[in-house]
Amino acid sequence: MTYGYGDGSGFLAALLVVYAAVFGFALLVAVVVYVLTGFAFMKLFRKVGVEPWAAWVPFFNVWRILELGGQAGWFVLFSIIPYGSIVSAVFEGIGAYRIGIAFRKSGAWVVLFLFLPFVWAWLLAEDSEVYEPDLIRQRGYGPPLVGYGSARGPYVAPQHPPATPAG
Repeated sequence: MTYGYGDGSGFLAALLVVYAAVFGFALLVAVVVYVLTGFAFMKLFRKVGVEPWAAWVPFFNVWRILELGGQAGWFVLFSIIPYGSIVSAVFEGIGAYRIGIAFRKSGAWVVLFLFLPFVWAWLLAEDSEVYEPDLIRQRGYGPPLVGYGSARGPYVAPQHPPATPAG
């Protein structure tokens, strides 16, 4: 006895097409956000004396943001523990606030960092913005742990000796 409903494969195929389309769109958005964040952090890192390649390494770029804000970089490891990403986000917010102090920005910039970190980094990395890490210390916080104003000093790109003619 058949009821005329078919075997359901048409519905399953339509469901898989919708799932693939949603997954593909989400993947595209994730790649675009990763690239935008990488370029923005690279520009910011170059300005504040941190090695620019760190902007492209997941987790390590946030590690450097935390260290720029005077936080321990290993706090980013909380994000791999269930519900630990909330703790990590709090420390990132504190670090972003302190970085904002060095750029003479208000605490409202932390909201921009939490929702659109690539916009936050791109705006801070503009040529017209001045980075003054001593302002962080003047507010009573510890100095940055990397970059300009840190005890380790800024990142210095390797210098290649000039090529000498063979002869």
